[in-house]
Amino acid sequence: MDTQHTFDIFIVASPGLEDILLNEVIEKGFANPLVSPGGITIQGGWSDVWRANLELRGATRVLARIGSFMAFHLAQLDKRARKFPWAQILRPDVPVRVQVTTKASRIYHAGAATQRIETALRESLGATISPEAALVLKVRIDDNVVTISLDTSGESLHKRGHKEAVGKAPMRETLAALLLGKAGYRGTETVVDPMCGSGTFVIEAAEIALGLNPGRSRQFAFESLASFDADAFAALRNTAPKSTNLRFFGSDRDAGAIRMSRANAERAGVSDLTNFENHAAGQLQPPPGGPGLVMVNPPYGGRIGNKKLLYPLYATLGQTLLDRFKGWRVGLVTSEPPLAKATGLPWKPQGAAIAHGGMKVWFYQTPPLR
Repeated sequence: MDTQHTFDIFIVASPGLEDILLNEVIEKGFANPLVSPGGITIQGGWSDVWRANLELRGATRVLARIGSFMAFHLAQLDKRARKFPWAQILRPDVPVRVQVTTKASRIYHAGAATQRIETALRESLGATISPEAALVLKVRIDDNVVTISLDTSGESLHKRGHKEAVGKAPMRETLAALLLGKAGYRGTETVVDPMCGSGTFVIEAAEIALGLNPGRSRQFAFESLASFDADAFAALRNTAPKSTNLRFFGSDRDAGAIRMSRANAERAGVSDLTNFENHAAGQLQPPPGGPGLVMVNPPYGGRIGNKKLLYPLYATLGQTLLDRFKGWRVGLVTSEPPLAKATGLPWKPQGAAIAHGGMKVWFYQTPPLR
């Protein structure tokens, strides 16, 4: 498989936000994307795999579907796995982990199928099989069709590589980017977060305004593949930031959160565009300039504890925004619809639930406040 060969590339999305990731995929110029539950499929080559990992803010991970064949029993699976052109894709010196799932197939024992594929890799490629390997081969046997994919990302793409300090209930960067997109943010307006935690919304917004690649500071699993071209990828990675006059603001009543936010912004290279202050939401004032977007992920009962104690906090936040943020739009994440209602803000109709940290949350939005 050379760099000119094309294949299916599946870009994994946060469940419920596939349409927002689709917008980003189109915006980044990937051809003929198809949306399905759980993500977006595009056709492309290895350079598209590299670019999807490097540039897509909302992607959770990127899977390259490197081949498929029919197999109706284990002996057939064994024979065809040995004939598969592993050496075109994998390096024998890089350990690999094999994960198999089966559905509606004559081969129904995933453990036995895993053993056959691992043996084929050892004996035909000389590969080392390790349960701790960073490189993961995902094999799906569905209706007797064996589809082989590689997880080209490695660690989940929310791990940007420049954020070390996180709070006890962090917003993942990928989800923050998708929600910013859902709120209509395009890098052309100020963003304020009055309960900023480790600064995720603010830092993502600043990076988007600068046109920085989200994966610029990290490594990827595809860098250890036989198909990898280090010089070609370096040319993709090294892009100059755009200029912007915008500034981005976060605040939190927890002084530790502000220290984390400032450190994270410094590592991300956006400290010149960001401002973090230690105060409660009720002390929030709009920054200079025209209206923009308020994004907030307040505490909620599912992750903090007694939600009854949170109603006054939400009410204060809502009143502060209504009093001082005329013309601004608001986006709010919560697992508790009654808490959103307690703000008194003029929410648009409630959308579908979103999976976040093992629970269901909703993203509420307002039109410009009047």
